[in-house]
Amino acid sequence: MAQRNMSNEKCPMPSQDPKVRARNFDEVALGYTYEMAVGEARRCLNCKNKPCVGACPVAIDIPAFIERVANEDMEGAFEIISQSSALPAVCGRVCPQENQCEGKCVRGIKGESVGIGRLERFVADWHREHSSEAPAMPKPNGHKVAIVGAGPSGLTAAGDLAKMGYKVTVYEALHTAGGVLVYGIPEFRLPKAIVQKEIDNLKAIGVDIETNMVIGKVLTVDELFEMGNEAVFIGSGAGLPRFMNIPGESLKGVYSANEYLTRVNLMKAYRPDSKTPIKKSSKVAVVGGGNVAMDAARSAMRLGADTVYIVYRRGMEELPARKEEVEHAMEEGIIFKTLNNPVEILGDENGFVRGIRCIEMELGEPDASGRRRPVEKPGSEFELEVDTVIMSIGTSPNPLIRSTTPGLETNRHGCIVTQGEDGLTSREGVYAGGDAVTGAATVILAMGAGKNAAKAIDAYIKSKN
Repeated sequence: MAQRNMSNEKCPMPSQDPKVRARNFDEVALGYTYEMAVGEARRCLNCKNKPCVGACPVAIDIPAFIERVANEDMEGAFEIISQSSALPAVCGRVCPQENQCEGKCVRGIKGESVGIGRLERFVADWHREHSSEAPAMPKPNGHKVAIVGAGPSGLTAAGDLAKMGYKVTVYEALHTAGGVLVYGIPEFRLPKAIVQKEIDNLKAIGVDIETNMVIGKVLTVDELFEMGNEAVFIGSGAGLPRFMNIPGESLKGVYSANEYLTRVNLMKAYRPDSKTPIKKSSKVAVVGGGNVAMDAARSAMRLGADTVYIVYRRGMEELPARKEEVEHAMEEGIIFKTLNNPVEILGDENGFVRGIRCIEMELGEPDASGRRRPVEKPGSEFELEVDTVIMSIGTSPNPLIRSTTPGLETNRHGCIVTQGEDGLTSREGVYAGGDAVTGAATVILAMGAGKNAAKAIDAYIKSKN
Protein backbone atom coordinates (compact mmCIF):
# COMPACT_ATOMS: atom_id res chain seq x y z
CA MET A 1 0.00 0.00 0.00
CA ALA A 2 1.29 3.45 -0.91
CA GLN A 3 2.24 5.84 1.87
CA ARG A 4 -0.49 8.41 2.62
CA ASN A 5 -0.04 12.09 1.88
CA MET A 6 -1.65 13.95 4.78
CA SER A 7 -1.40 17.45 3.32
CA ASN A 8 -4.59 19.46 3.91
CA GLU A 9 -4.23 21.16 0.54
CA LYS A 10 -4.85 19.57 -2.85
CA CYS A 11 -2.18 19.81 -5.52
CA PRO A 12 -2.86 22.95 -7.60
CA MET A 13 -3.77 22.44 -11.26
CA PRO A 14 -1.21 23.96 -13.66
CA SER A 15 -2.83 26.35 -16.12
CA GLN A 16 -2.06 28.89 -18.82
CA ASP A 17 -1.24 32.43 -17.74
CA PRO A 18 -4.53 34.42 -17.71
CA LYS A 19 -3.22 37.22 -19.95
CA VAL A 20 -2.09 34.67 -22.54
CA ARG A 21 -5.09 32.33 -22.44
CA ALA A 22 -7.62 35.18 -22.64
CA ARG A 23 -6.65 35.56 -26.31
CA ASN A 24 -6.43 31.91 -27.39
CA PHE A 25 -8.72 28.89 -27.51
CA ASP A 26 -6.17 26.41 -26.15
CA GLU A 27 -7.15 24.47 -23.04
CA VAL A 28 -6.83 26.59 -19.90
CA ALA A 29 -6.07 23.80 -17.40
CA LEU A 30 -2.92 21.88 -18.36
CA GLY A 31 -3.51 18.77 -16.24
CA TYR A 32 -1.46 17.01 -13.57
CA THR A 33 1.96 15.52 -14.23
CA TYR A 34 2.46 11.87 -13.31
CA GLU A 35 4.13 12.86 -10.03
CA MET A 36 1.36 15.33 -9.15
CA ALA A 37 -1.33 12.70 -9.76
CA VAL A 38 0.38 10.07 -7.62
CA GLY A 39 0.95 12.57 -4.81
CA GLU A 40 -2.65 13.80 -4.89
CA ALA A 41 -4.02 10.24 -4.99
CA ARG A 42 -2.12 9.46 -1.80
CA ARG A 43 -4.21 12.09 0.00
CA CYS A 44 -7.24 9.77 -0.30
CA LEU A 45 -8.08 7.94 2.95
CA ASN A 46 -9.89 5.13 1.09
CA CYS A 47 -12.91 5.50 3.41
CA LYS A 48 -14.95 2.40 4.13
CA ASN A 49 -18.33 4.11 3.67
CA LYS A 50 -17.25 5.92 0.44
CA PRO A 51 -19.40 9.09 0.70
CA CYS A 52 -17.91 10.32 -2.58
CA VAL A 53 -19.38 7.37 -4.50
CA GLY A 54 -22.89 8.10 -3.30
CA ALA A 55 -22.53 11.66 -4.58
CA CYS A 56 -21.44 10.57 -8.07
CA PRO A 57 -24.38 10.40 -10.52
CA VAL A 58 -22.77 7.47 -12.36
CA ALA A 59 -21.48 5.77 -9.16
CA ILE A 60 -17.78 5.46 -10.03
CA ASP A 61 -15.87 3.49 -7.36
CA ILE A 62 -13.77 6.56 -6.60
CA PRO A 63 -11.58 5.26 -3.72
CA ALA A 64 -10.75 2.15 -5.75
CA PHE A 65 -9.57 4.03 -8.83
CA ILE A 66 -7.64 6.55 -6.73
CA GLU A 67 -5.93 3.71 -4.85
CA ARG A 68 -4.74 2.38 -8.20
CA VAL A 69 -3.29 5.80 -9.05
CA ALA A 70 -1.59 5.97 -5.66
CA ASN A 71 0.03 2.61 -6.45
CA GLU A 72 0.94 3.81 -9.97
CA ASP A 73 -1.39 1.37 -11.73
CA MET A 74 -2.90 3.84 -14.20
CA GLU A 75 -4.44 1.27 -16.52
CA GLY A 76 -6.10 -0.43 -13.57
CA ALA A 77 -7.49 2.94 -12.51
CA PHE A 78 -8.91 3.50 -15.99
CA GLU A 79 -10.58 0.09 -16.02
CA ILE A 80 -12.39 0.90 -12.77
CA ILE A 81 -13.59 4.29 -14.04
CA SER A 82 -14.70 2.93 -17.40
CA GLN A 83 -16.92 0.33 -15.73
CA SER A 84 -19.19 3.22 -14.69
CA SER A 85 -18.43 6.15 -17.02
CA ALA A 86 -18.51 6.22 -20.81
CA LEU A 87 -16.87 9.67 -20.97
CA PRO A 88 -14.16 9.92 -18.26
CA ALA A 89 -11.94 12.48 -20.04
CA VAL A 90 -15.01 14.70 -20.42
CA CYS A 91 -16.25 14.33 -16.85
CA GLY A 92 -12.81 14.98 -15.42
CA ARG A 93 -12.94 18.38 -17.11
CA VAL A 94 -16.50 19.66 -16.87
CA CYS A 95 -18.22 17.93 -13.92
CA PRO A 96 -19.08 20.16 -10.95
CA GLN A 97 -17.13 17.90 -8.60
CA GLU A 98 -17.24 20.50 -5.83
CA ASN A 99 -21.02 19.93 -5.54
CA GLN A 100 -20.84 16.15 -5.94
CA CYS A 101 -18.02 13.72 -5.13
CA GLU A 102 -15.53 16.27 -3.79
CA GLY A 103 -18.29 17.96 -1.81
CA LYS A 104 -18.65 14.76 0.25
CA CYS A 105 -14.92 13.98 0.56
CA VAL A 106 -13.88 13.40 4.19
CA ARG A 107 -10.59 15.22 3.59
CA GLY A 108 -12.66 18.33 2.92
CA ILE A 109 -13.85 18.52 6.55
CA LYS A 110 -10.56 19.89 7.90
CA GLY A 111 -8.93 20.97 4.67
CA GLU A 112 -9.36 20.66 0.92
CA SER A 113 -11.03 17.62 -0.62
CA VAL A 114 -9.06 15.19 -2.76
CA GLY A 115 -8.83 16.42 -6.38
CA ILE A 116 -11.08 13.64 -7.67
CA GLY A 117 -11.97 15.36 -10.95
CA ARG A 118 -8.35 16.20 -11.68
CA LEU A 119 -7.35 12.59 -11.05
CA GLU A 120 -10.14 11.27 -13.29
CA ARG A 121 -8.93 13.59 -16.05
CA PHE A 122 -5.33 12.45 -15.55
CA VAL A 123 -6.24 8.76 -15.74
CA ALA A 124 -8.37 9.20 -18.87
CA ASP A 125 -5.65 11.24 -20.57
CA TRP A 126 -2.96 8.75 -19.54
CA HIS A 127 -4.96 5.90 -21.04
CA ARG A 128 -5.55 7.79 -24.28
CA GLU A 129 -1.85 8.56 -24.64
CA HIS A 130 -0.45 5.16 -23.61
CA SER A 131 -2.97 2.49 -24.63
CA SER A 132 -3.37 1.31 -28.21
CA GLU A 133 -5.47 -1.75 -27.42
CA ALA A 134 -8.93 -1.65 -29.02
CA PRO A 135 -11.92 -2.23 -26.72
CA ALA A 136 -13.35 -5.74 -26.79
CA MET A 137 -16.41 -6.08 -29.06
CA PRO A 138 -19.40 -7.28 -26.98
CA LYS A 139 -21.25 -10.46 -27.98
CA PRO A 140 -24.48 -9.50 -29.85
CA ASN A 141 -27.75 -10.40 -28.12
CA GLY A 142 -29.93 -9.97 -31.23
CA HIS A 143 -31.93 -6.94 -30.06
CA LYS A 144 -32.01 -3.37 -31.42
CA VAL A 145 -32.39 -0.03 -29.62
CA ALA A 146 -32.53 3.48 -31.09
CA ILE A 147 -31.08 6.52 -29.34
CA VAL A 148 -32.22 10.05 -30.24
CA GLY A 149 -29.42 12.55 -29.66
CA ALA A 150 -25.65 12.08 -29.46
CA GLY A 151 -25.13 14.19 -26.36
CA PRO A 152 -24.01 13.03 -22.88
CA SER A 153 -27.20 11.12 -21.99
CA GLY A 154 -27.59 9.49 -25.40
CA LEU A 155 -23.93 8.48 -25.67
CA THR A 156 -23.95 7.04 -22.15
CA ALA A 157 -27.11 5.01 -22.79
CA ALA A 158 -25.67 3.86 -26.13
CA GLY A 159 -22.39 2.74 -24.57
CA ASP A 160 -24.01 0.83 -21.72
CA LEU A 161 -26.50 -0.91 -24.03
CA ALA A 162 -23.78 -1.79 -26.54
CA LYS A 163 -21.75 -3.41 -23.75
CA MET A 164 -24.83 -5.55 -22.98
CA GLY A 165 -24.87 -6.76 -26.60
CA TYR A 166 -27.58 -4.53 -28.09
CA LYS A 167 -27.34 -3.24 -31.65
CA VAL A 168 -27.49 0.48 -30.96
CA THR A 169 -28.00 3.26 -33.49
CA VAL A 170 -27.72 6.88 -32.39
CA TYR A 171 -29.56 9.51 -34.46
CA GLU A 172 -28.03 13.00 -34.21
CA ALA A 173 -29.62 16.12 -35.70
CA LEU A 174 -26.35 18.01 -36.19
CA HIS A 175 -23.53 17.07 -38.54
CA THR A 176 -21.24 16.16 -35.64
CA ALA A 177 -21.87 13.84 -32.68
CA GLY A 178 -21.36 15.05 -29.12
CA GLY A 179 -24.31 17.34 -28.43
CA VAL A 180 -23.52 20.09 -25.93
CA LEU A 181 -20.00 18.69 -25.58
CA VAL A 182 -19.18 19.95 -29.09
CA TYR A 183 -21.56 22.85 -29.67
CA GLY A 184 -21.87 24.28 -26.17
CA ILE A 185 -18.63 23.86 -24.21
CA PRO A 186 -15.71 25.86 -25.62
CA GLU A 187 -12.43 24.37 -26.80
CA PHE A 188 -10.53 26.04 -23.95
CA ARG A 189 -12.53 24.03 -21.43
CA LEU A 190 -13.06 20.83 -23.38
CA PRO A 191 -10.90 20.14 -26.46
CA LYS A 192 -13.01 18.63 -29.23
CA ALA A 193 -10.33 16.03 -30.07
CA ILE A 194 -10.93 14.55 -26.62
CA VAL A 195 -14.69 14.36 -27.20
CA GLN A 196 -14.08 12.72 -30.58
CA LYS A 197 -11.82 10.10 -29.00
CA GLU A 198 -14.53 9.20 -26.49
CA ILE A 199 -17.03 8.90 -29.35
CA ASP A 200 -14.57 6.74 -31.33
CA ASN A 201 -14.35 4.41 -28.32
CA LEU A 202 -18.13 3.92 -28.46
CA LYS A 203 -18.01 3.23 -32.20
CA ALA A 204 -15.30 0.65 -31.53
CA ILE A 205 -17.74 -1.41 -29.44
CA GLY A 206 -20.37 -1.34 -32.18
CA VAL A 207 -22.38 1.85 -31.63
CA ASP A 208 -23.59 3.30 -34.96
CA ILE A 209 -24.01 7.07 -35.13
CA GLU A 210 -26.04 8.64 -37.93
CA THR A 211 -25.70 12.42 -38.18
CA ASN A 212 -27.95 14.95 -39.93
CA MET A 213 -30.92 12.90 -38.71
CA VAL A 214 -33.58 15.20 -37.29
CA ILE A 215 -36.02 12.92 -35.49
CA GLY A 216 -39.49 14.37 -36.02
CA LYS A 217 -38.56 15.42 -39.56
CA VAL A 218 -36.47 12.72 -41.26
CA LEU A 219 -37.91 9.94 -39.12
CA THR A 220 -40.46 9.84 -36.30
CA VAL A 221 -40.23 7.88 -33.06
CA ASP A 222 -42.97 5.58 -34.36
CA GLU A 223 -40.93 4.89 -37.49
CA LEU A 224 -37.93 3.95 -35.35
CA PHE A 225 -40.06 1.17 -33.84
CA GLU A 226 -41.19 0.11 -37.34
CA MET A 227 -37.51 -0.33 -38.22
CA GLY A 228 -37.21 -3.12 -35.65
CA ASN A 229 -36.06 -1.21 -32.59
CA GLU A 230 -37.59 -2.63 -29.41
CA ALA A 231 -37.04 0.53 -27.38
CA VAL A 232 -36.20 4.18 -28.01
CA PHE A 233 -34.25 6.50 -25.72
CA ILE A 234 -34.76 10.23 -26.22
CA GLY A 235 -31.76 12.31 -25.17
CA SER A 236 -32.31 15.26 -27.48
CA GLY A 237 -31.24 17.94 -25.00
CA ALA A 238 -32.58 21.43 -24.49
CA GLY A 239 -31.38 23.57 -27.36
CA LEU A 240 -34.20 26.10 -27.64
CA PRO A 241 -32.94 29.43 -26.21
CA ARG A 242 -34.98 31.68 -23.96
CA PHE A 243 -35.10 35.47 -24.19
CA MET A 244 -36.23 38.16 -21.76
CA ASN A 245 -38.85 39.68 -24.09
CA ILE A 246 -37.51 43.18 -23.51
CA PRO A 247 -37.37 45.91 -26.19
CA GLY A 248 -34.46 45.65 -28.61
CA GLU A 249 -33.91 41.88 -28.61
CA SER A 250 -34.37 41.79 -32.40
CA LEU A 251 -31.51 44.25 -33.03
CA LYS A 252 -28.45 43.19 -35.02
CA GLY A 253 -25.76 42.17 -32.56
CA VAL A 254 -28.08 40.30 -30.15
CA TYR A 255 -27.37 36.58 -29.85
CA SER A 256 -28.60 33.74 -27.73
CA ALA A 257 -25.67 32.11 -25.95
CA ASN A 258 -26.75 28.89 -27.66
CA GLU A 259 -26.27 30.38 -31.14
CA TYR A 260 -23.10 32.26 -30.19
CA LEU A 261 -21.37 29.21 -28.72
CA THR A 262 -22.55 26.89 -31.49
CA ARG A 263 -21.06 29.19 -34.11
CA VAL A 264 -17.82 29.48 -32.16
CA ASN A 265 -17.44 25.83 -31.14
CA LEU A 266 -19.04 23.85 -33.94
CA MET A 267 -18.71 26.22 -36.88
CA LYS A 268 -15.25 27.54 -35.83
CA ALA A 269 -16.37 31.15 -36.31
CA TYR A 270 -13.15 32.39 -34.69
CA ARG A 271 -11.07 31.21 -37.64
CA PRO A 272 -10.21 33.80 -40.33
CA ASP A 273 -11.52 31.48 -43.07
CA SER A 274 -14.80 30.66 -41.30
CA LYS A 275 -17.90 30.48 -43.51
CA THR A 276 -20.05 31.60 -40.57
CA PRO A 277 -18.03 34.43 -39.00
CA ILE A 278 -19.24 36.20 -35.87
CA LYS A 279 -19.47 39.96 -35.66
CA LYS A 280 -16.22 41.51 -34.40
CA SER A 281 -17.24 43.00 -31.07
CA SER A 282 -15.56 45.70 -29.02
CA LYS A 283 -17.79 45.78 -25.93
CA VAL A 284 -19.97 42.80 -25.02
CA ALA A 285 -22.65 42.27 -22.39
CA VAL A 286 -23.53 38.69 -21.46
CA VAL A 287 -26.82 38.45 -19.57
CA GLY A 288 -26.89 35.56 -17.07
CA GLY A 289 -24.72 33.97 -14.40
CA GLY A 290 -24.42 30.27 -15.19
CA ASN A 291 -21.65 28.22 -16.74
CA VAL A 292 -22.99 28.98 -20.22
CA ALA A 293 -22.76 32.71 -19.51
CA MET A 294 -19.13 32.26 -18.40
CA ASP A 295 -18.39 30.27 -21.56
CA ALA A 296 -19.94 32.96 -23.77
CA ALA A 297 -18.15 35.81 -21.99
CA ARG A 298 -14.77 34.09 -22.09
CA SER A 299 -15.28 33.20 -25.77
CA ALA A 300 -16.10 36.83 -26.58
CA MET A 301 -12.86 37.90 -24.91
CA ARG A 302 -10.95 35.37 -27.00
CA LEU A 303 -12.63 36.67 -30.15
CA GLY A 304 -10.99 40.04 -29.52
CA ALA A 305 -13.46 42.08 -27.46
CA ASP A 306 -11.85 44.87 -25.43
CA THR A 307 -14.47 44.79 -22.67
CA VAL A 308 -16.81 41.99 -21.62
CA TYR A 309 -19.47 42.36 -18.93
CA ILE A 310 -21.43 39.69 -17.09
CA VAL A 311 -24.79 41.29 -16.24
CA TYR A 312 -26.54 39.25 -13.53
CA ARG A 313 -29.57 40.18 -11.46
CA ARG A 314 -28.37 38.57 -8.22
CA GLY A 315 -25.07 38.95 -6.32
CA MET A 316 -21.71 37.18 -6.61
CA GLU A 317 -22.69 34.72 -3.88
CA GLU A 318 -25.73 33.62 -5.89
CA LEU A 319 -23.94 33.01 -9.19
CA PRO A 320 -24.93 29.50 -10.32
CA ALA A 321 -21.73 29.00 -12.35
CA ARG A 322 -18.96 26.82 -10.99
CA LYS A 323 -16.60 28.68 -8.68
CA GLU A 324 -13.64 27.68 -10.85
CA GLU A 325 -15.28 29.12 -13.98
CA VAL A 326 -16.05 32.40 -12.20
CA GLU A 327 -12.47 32.64 -10.93
CA HIS A 328 -11.07 31.95 -14.39
CA ALA A 329 -13.36 34.58 -15.92
CA MET A 330 -12.28 37.18 -13.37
CA GLU A 331 -8.60 36.36 -13.94
CA GLU A 332 -9.13 36.89 -17.66
CA GLY A 333 -10.55 40.36 -17.17
CA ILE A 334 -14.31 39.76 -17.39
CA ILE A 335 -16.19 42.54 -15.53
CA PHE A 336 -19.03 41.37 -13.29
CA LYS A 337 -22.01 43.73 -13.11
CA THR A 338 -24.00 41.85 -10.47
CA LEU A 339 -27.27 43.04 -8.91
CA ASN A 340 -28.17 44.54 -12.29
CA ASN A 341 -30.86 43.52 -14.75
CA PRO A 342 -31.41 44.63 -18.38
CA VAL A 343 -34.66 46.42 -19.18
CA GLU A 344 -33.93 47.45 -22.78
CA ILE A 345 -31.38 46.89 -25.54
CA LEU A 346 -30.62 50.14 -27.34
CA GLY A 347 -30.05 50.42 -31.08
CA ASP A 348 -28.62 52.94 -33.53
CA GLU A 349 -30.24 54.32 -36.70
CA ASN A 350 -29.04 51.27 -38.68
CA GLY A 351 -30.55 48.67 -36.35
CA PHE A 352 -27.32 47.68 -34.62
CA VAL A 353 -26.83 47.39 -30.86
CA ARG A 354 -25.31 50.51 -29.30
CA GLY A 355 -25.98 49.86 -25.62
CA ILE A 356 -28.02 48.19 -22.93
CA ARG A 357 -30.17 49.89 -20.30
CA CYS A 358 -30.08 48.21 -16.89
CA ILE A 359 -31.68 48.73 -13.51
CA GLU A 360 -30.01 48.05 -10.19
CA MET A 361 -31.41 45.26 -8.04
CA GLU A 362 -31.42 44.33 -4.38
CA LEU A 363 -32.11 40.96 -2.83
CA GLY A 364 -35.41 40.37 -1.10
CA GLU A 365 -37.05 37.25 0.34
CA PRO A 366 -36.10 33.75 -0.93
CA ASP A 367 -38.04 32.47 -3.97
CA ALA A 368 -39.09 28.89 -4.81
CA SER A 369 -35.49 27.92 -5.59
CA GLY A 370 -34.35 29.04 -2.13
CA ARG A 371 -32.34 31.96 -3.50
CA ARG A 372 -33.22 35.50 -2.46
CA ARG A 373 -35.49 37.12 -5.01
CA PRO A 374 -34.02 40.16 -6.81
CA VAL A 375 -36.12 43.32 -6.55
CA GLU A 376 -35.71 46.45 -8.68
CA LYS A 377 -34.45 49.67 -7.08
CA PRO A 378 -36.66 52.48 -8.45
CA GLY A 379 -34.84 55.30 -10.21
CA SER A 380 -31.55 53.38 -10.53
CA GLU A 381 -31.49 52.86 -14.30
CA PHE A 382 -28.23 53.36 -16.19
CA GLU A 383 -26.78 52.58 -19.61
CA LEU A 384 -23.83 50.43 -20.63
CA GLU A 385 -22.22 51.16 -23.97
CA VAL A 386 -21.92 47.82 -25.82
CA ASP A 387 -22.15 46.65 -29.42
CA THR A 388 -23.05 43.01 -28.71
CA VAL A 389 -25.51 41.42 -26.28
CA ILE A 390 -25.53 37.68 -25.56
CA MET A 391 -28.58 36.29 -23.77
CA SER A 392 -27.75 33.37 -21.47
CA ILE A 393 -30.86 32.94 -19.34
CA GLY A 394 -31.58 29.28 -20.04
CA THR A 395 -32.91 26.91 -22.68
CA SER A 396 -35.80 24.51 -23.11
CA PRO A 397 -36.31 21.38 -25.22
CA ASN A 398 -37.12 21.80 -28.91
CA PRO A 399 -40.84 21.02 -29.45
CA LEU A 400 -40.22 18.91 -32.57
CA ILE A 401 -40.14 15.48 -30.93
CA ARG A 402 -43.07 16.05 -28.59
CA SER A 403 -45.17 17.44 -31.45
CA THR A 404 -44.52 14.37 -33.65
CA THR A 405 -44.83 11.65 -31.00
CA PRO A 406 -48.48 10.96 -30.11
CA GLY A 407 -49.04 10.12 -26.45
CA LEU A 408 -45.73 11.51 -25.22
CA GLU A 409 -46.49 13.51 -22.08
CA THR A 410 -44.61 16.77 -21.50
CA ASN A 411 -44.87 19.47 -18.83
CA ARG A 412 -45.56 23.19 -19.21
CA HIS A 413 -41.87 23.84 -19.87
CA GLY A 414 -41.87 21.40 -22.78
CA CYS A 415 -39.80 18.81 -20.92
CA ILE A 416 -40.64 15.12 -21.33
CA VAL A 417 -42.31 13.66 -18.25
CA THR A 418 -40.76 10.42 -16.94
CA GLN A 419 -41.74 7.98 -14.23
CA GLY A 420 -39.02 7.73 -11.58
CA GLU A 421 -35.31 7.45 -12.24
CA ASP A 422 -35.52 4.82 -14.99
CA GLY A 423 -36.61 7.35 -17.59
CA LEU A 424 -39.80 5.59 -18.72
CA THR A 425 -42.17 8.00 -20.48
CA SER A 426 -45.91 7.82 -21.03
CA ARG A 427 -45.25 5.76 -24.19
CA GLU A 428 -44.43 2.06 -23.78
CA GLY A 429 -40.85 1.32 -24.79
CA VAL A 430 -39.92 5.02 -24.97
CA TYR A 431 -37.44 6.28 -22.39
CA ALA A 432 -35.92 9.74 -21.97
CA GLY A 433 -33.23 11.48 -19.97
CA GLY A 434 -30.89 14.43 -19.71
CA ASP A 435 -31.87 18.00 -20.54
CA ALA A 436 -34.89 16.84 -22.58
CA VAL A 437 -36.38 15.81 -19.21
CA THR A 438 -34.81 18.17 -16.68
CA GLY A 439 -34.22 21.28 -18.78
CA ALA A 440 -30.67 22.60 -18.98
CA ALA A 441 -28.53 20.84 -16.34
CA THR A 442 -25.05 19.31 -16.02
CA VAL A 443 -23.27 16.81 -18.24
CA ILE A 444 -22.87 14.28 -15.43
CA LEU A 445 -26.57 14.37 -14.47
CA ALA A 446 -27.44 13.69 -18.11
CA MET A 447 -24.99 10.79 -18.11
CA GLY A 448 -26.54 9.41 -14.93
CA ALA A 449 -29.96 9.53 -16.58
CA GLY A 450 -28.64 7.71 -19.64
CA LYS A 451 -27.10 5.05 -17.42
CA ASN A 452 -30.33 4.50 -15.47
CA ALA A 453 -32.37 4.33 -18.67
CA ALA A 454 -30.02 1.75 -20.21
CA LYS A 455 -30.61 -0.57 -17.22
CA ALA A 456 -34.36 -0.05 -17.48
CA ILE A 457 -34.40 -0.66 -21.24
CA ASP A 458 -32.45 -3.89 -20.78
CA ALA A 459 -34.94 -5.08 -18.13
CA TYR A 460 -37.90 -4.05 -20.32
CA ILE A 461 -36.69 -5.91 -23.42
CA LYS A 462 -35.79 -9.01 -21.38
CA SER A 463 -39.28 -9.01 -19.87
CA LYS A 464 -40.81 -9.16 -23.35
CA ASN A 465 -38.63 -11.97 -24.69
